[in-house]
Amino acid sequence: MIHLVARRIRADQRDRVVEWLREIDGPRRAEARESLAAEGVDHETAMIIDTSDGPIIVYAMQTDDLARARAVTDQSPRSVDAEHRAVMRRADDGPANAEIVLDLRVDPD
Repeated sequence: MIHLVARRIRADQRDRVVEWLREIDGPRRAEARESLAAEGVDHETAMIIDTSDGPIIVYAMQTDDLARARAVTDQSPRSVDAEHRAVMRRADDGPANAEIVLDLRVDPD
């Protein structure tokens, strides 16, 4: 199942978030993939949308158990997870006003 999260990020932290996510997707990709596997996440992607009210980060994660994935991440001893929490907490500026208006699946729930 795909899960979406939209959060505002502090404008003064935007470049740091981009730098960090590129580091995860680049030189630290192997660590990040190992972390995803431990969390039970099959796929994760993020994008930043610049708005007149400031930047918004949108995460999409594919996992069958979001609660488990979050619990594993929160208790992870991996440095990549600790650094990710720190960067994102510094940047977090609260929830974005967002509404899911389409959620189609082949298999009905």
